[in-house]
Amino acid sequence: MALKLFFLPPEIRALAFDMDLTLYSCPEYGKYQITSLVEKLGKVRGLSYEEMNREVEVKNKEWALSHGGKKPSLSNILIGYGISMEENIRWRDEVYKPELYIKEDKRLKETLEALSKSYVLGIVTNNSVPIARRTLATLGVERLFSVLVGLNTCMIAKPHERPFQAFSELSGCAPETCVSIGDRYDVDLDIPLRMGMGGILVEGVEDVYELPAVL
Repeated sequence: MALKLFFLPPEIRALAFDMDLTLYSCPEYGKYQITSLVEKLGKVRGLSYEEMNREVEVKNKEWALSHGGKKPSLSNILIGYGISMEENIRWRDEVYKPELYIKEDKRLKETLEALSKSYVLGIVTNNSVPIARRTLATLGVERLFSVLVGLNTCMIAKPHERPFQAFSELSGCAPETCVSIGDRYDVDLDIPLRMGMGGILVEGVEDVYELPAVL
């Protein structure tokens, strides 16, 4: 088991899951989500994918250096190039196709059904809510999530307090009774932990399967 517990509140009422590469393990789709947006950014700027990707890699390193080594989300890099959040969302909704990469996961469904008996389940993702719905529907688990927070909810990407505050408000659960679960510490856990939420780092859906035993 590769999951890592950073903190669990004494009382847990809600679980805030990251979606991509947390509720499914598909490196190909994870890579596609990045390369497709970098390609679109390159077209806007008149650069080849290779040229644009080199620039983005430099921006990633610059961000990390100026933010204590923390990794940025791609949305924050796009903002640095003057791409509005509205445009960012449109790009994602146009090009992301979860149905081509992932499939129904019966073990995930069984895991989440068990968790849903004790906790409110929600998603906090840097994709839009429509993409989240499509992804969850493809996995066969959409009905198990009562709260969906995406880019179009707060118009700001993780890592930021606002999406997690929105999750708290929409779930009706105070931050100190929520646990954030994701595959990237800097994006999914750092801010929630500062807010008093719990935090569990996973390497993929195989770790998610173990959550009922942990919680």
